[in-house]
Amino acid sequence: MCARGQQRILVLTGTLGEGHNQAARAIAEAAAGAAPDAEVRVVDYMKWTHPKLHSVSRFCYMQGIKGLPLVYGYLYRATREENRLSSLFKQLRTFRTQRMLQLLEEMQPTVVVSTFPAAAAAMSYLKQNWLTSVPSVTVLTDYARHSYWIHPGTDRYIVGAEPLRQALIAQGVSPGRVVATGIPVRSQFGKAYDRKALCRKHGLDESLPAILVMGGGDGLIGRSIMRLLEESSVLPRAQFIIVCGHNDRLRRQLQERLAGIEGHHRVLLTGYVPYVHELMAAADVMVTKPGGLTVSEALSQELPMILFKPIPGQEQENSAYLAGLGAALEAGSRNELLERLRQVLAHSSLRARLRRNAARHKPVEGARRALQAILELHATGGGAVVQVQVAVASPAAAVVGDAVTVAAAAVAAASGAAVLRAPRSQPETANVLPF
Repeated sequence: MCARGQQRILVLTGTLGEGHNQAARAIAEAAAGAAPDAEVRVVDYMKWTHPKLHSVSRFCYMQGIKGLPLVYGYLYRATREENRLSSLFKQLRTFRTQRMLQLLEEMQPTVVVSTFPAAAAAMSYLKQNWLTSVPSVTVLTDYARHSYWIHPGTDRYIVGAEPLRQALIAQGVSPGRVVATGIPVRSQFGKAYDRKALCRKHGLDESLPAILVMGGGDGLIGRSIMRLLEESSVLPRAQFIIVCGHNDRLRRQLQERLAGIEGHHRVLLTGYVPYVHELMAAADVMVTKPGGLTVSEALSQELPMILFKPIPGQEQENSAYLAGLGAALEAGSRNELLERLRQVLAHSSLRARLRRNAARHKPVEGARRALQAILELHATGGGAVVQVQVAVASPAAAVVGDAVTVAAAAVAAASGAAVLRAPRSQPETANVLPF
């Protein structure tokens, strides 16, 4: 049992993309340094609420963004504002209510932080139906406003920049509930490093420009870069660091293709690594998909970016935001990518301008500031469930918090799960006591 008054922070994340997890880890790391007496627990919301279905949901998500990006983009745009369709999605439940209440009862958190929109929706549902009174914080992990992040039961929103804060206020969120801290990134990003030492450590040639290629934790753009390397040597000689993330199959395929490429460029191929901050510090430019966490980490390192073929939806909005800051160039095709690489490698003044703009807008101690906003909310008081009995019509009922999780809801329905509307009144079976 925790001592009375001790801060207990429950962080709910999700595995649809690595960014939600990275933000959760950054908050936990900040708490370990700034609030060592606090108990912090990071829980994968999808895995907790659906132990057997979460991997299927993730597969559907990845297949959707890779194979049907236009469909994803349509759903994203159609539900961006508060309208009948987005309201319908918010009323759909695919999480197991009893599992969420069990988690709250086990930990008895003083505050719940959600870096995953479906988790924020679930907490709002529980609060709106008097099943818990624990303060709920939502951390937006993109530079984009979307209805799936906005819920009436959320007590505080943490966003990456002031323009996004103003956008939420314009959407009707009370100004006092929104704090612009910068997207939380781990403390390793933003530190000063010795580039020569890093080049020696990672086997890089410090005399050659270094191009870091990232496609998120799943390495989605490695094949496009490899085709560029195969097709021509029109780029000035450089070294490419290709991070394949968790995609071991992609890494093996690229290794086989590398064996047949003449060595005009140097290529370092790697999987998921815990030292991305060092690779960013050693690089001259990064080619990446514009995920919110990845671009925030690059901003912290003042690293010029080329944002490649953003997926319709939040990636396009992230890309537009970074390009608007003057910290990144956009490339919508392989030919545009080749041209952007030529420009960046040929003109040191362009690289310097991109670095200056990144430095001007980098999130300074975003994780620590986010933690401060979380702890300030905890200080206002909260509650937790002590005894609750809830009638659940299906073992797999949840709030659809992301447009793409419609696919997961379909899987749940196919397995016999009921899709329920959130009740508008307090469930008669609930017995809720203050914490």
